[in-house]
Amino acid sequence: MSSGARITKEQVKHEVDKVGDEYLGVLYRIILALEEPKKSLPDQEREGTLDWSQFISEMYGSTADAPLERWPEGVSEERLALE
Repeated sequence: MSSGARITKEQVKHEVDKVGDEYLGVLYRIILALEEPKKSLPDQEREGTLDWSQFISEMYGSTADAPLERWPEGVSEERLALE
């Protein structure tokens, strides 16, 4: 399609029908961003600050079943003193 060709809403709708269900959330956010850029994101995301407790919950939730363990520190090697 040439850069000067006019794309209709029907063409866009036809292409949207081809998008996999796993990408619908992303596609929806793109559409919202094109409608009104300042209203497309929640205030916290727009300002670049997520609620800290929400962040911790999401991060912990992704590693909740991981066998995380702190290993012993071990012994440091001795080095020459600085003059």
